[in-house]
Amino acid sequence: MEFQQLLYDGTNQFRELKASGGFDSNESNLVLVFGQRTILEKYLPYAQVKASFPNAEIVICSSSGQISNQCLIPEEIVITAISFDKTIIKTSSIDVLANNSVENLGKEIKNNLVTTELKSLLVLSEGTFINGTELINELIKQTESKIPIFGGLAGDEYSFEKTIVGLNSDASSGKIVLVGFYGNNVHFGYSTKGGWSDFGPEREVTQSEKNVLYKIGDRYALDLYKEYLGKYAEELPGSSLYFPLSMKETALSPSVVRTILSIDESNKSMTFAGNIPQGALVRLLKGNMDKLIDASSSAAHNIENKSNEQNQLVLLVSCVGRRIVLGERLEEELEVVKEIFGKNSLLCGFYSYGEISPQKDNIACELHNQTMTITTIFEE
Repeated sequence: MEFQQLLYDGTNQFRELKASGGFDSNESNLVLVFGQRTILEKYLPYAQVKASFPNAEIVICSSSGQISNQCLIPEEIVITAISFDKTIIKTSSIDVLANNSVENLGKEIKNNLVTTELKSLLVLSEGTFINGTELINELIKQTESKIPIFGGLAGDEYSFEKTIVGLNSDASSGKIVLVGFYGNNVHFGYSTKGGWSDFGPEREVTQSEKNVLYKIGDRYALDLYKEYLGKYAEELPGSSLYFPLSMKETALSPSVVRTILSIDESNKSMTFAGNIPQGALVRLLKGNMDKLIDASSSAAHNIENKSNEQNQLVLLVSCVGRRIVLGERLEEELEVVKEIFGKNSLLCGFYSYGEISPQKDNIACELHNQTMTITTIFEE
């Protein structure tokens, strides 16, 4: 496996950040492009990328911050090209605005991607209106919980207005892109960590509908949430990124983090990035910068399958909420990861509206919020 990473600022030239010794642009078979939505719409980079990597599958995704081997890149588009020697790449996409059903995504996966040779699946989805839980459930259903799935929901800086994704074209609204990796020579490692601290008692969800939470115990969800937030309640919904919820579907289930997308003062409800089923157990979380950075370090150390000698791609998908909370210390959560993986690794990725990564006890995947997820990819 060989790779190259470039920056693009809308001119006719790329700026190289890193390349492995044997990289040949004509042999690249996968290119990942991350950038701010407004910049992607302004520069329309696909034609320029295609001219440089004519034989590659090109995936473009908007972000809330693009990650490179130099850590965070404020405004330029980050282009990461990979040449696999022995691994087959297949891609597919669906327009959920046109199809209006996540089940059509399932058909696309089943008909075009699922084979006995499928090793893992990368998913980059629009992140504005998709129900992340329904997306995950359909992915797991079509792969029968046998295939590890990773990726995330596209971002839009801090705007939450529109996200765009594209496959072999410039990015646009409503797209979900899937990349399948095939063969026995490609290897993956997966890890995810949050680093948020619990506060307040664990409580039961007594009224909800999909990703809308109405009541916790005998209290309206928004009333209870505001009570715990204190002075931060006046800054809702923006301040909710500092105080997500931890959720367990049952007492024995692993906990996942759920980000609040919006609130409704009229019915005192809260809408989340993933489903909050009735009967689930929830607890408020709060952020501590040191713990968030330590969690990123821990996620990197916990990767079970990584290469110290061979070229390795390290895909980071972190949450826009972490970026907001960490502020000027954001680079630290990226630098600790870079240091752990060493000189033969290439970092890329983005800050997202939702992270997709396997849990240790679940081979398929889970929707995460406010976490750092890490996927390593290398060939024998």
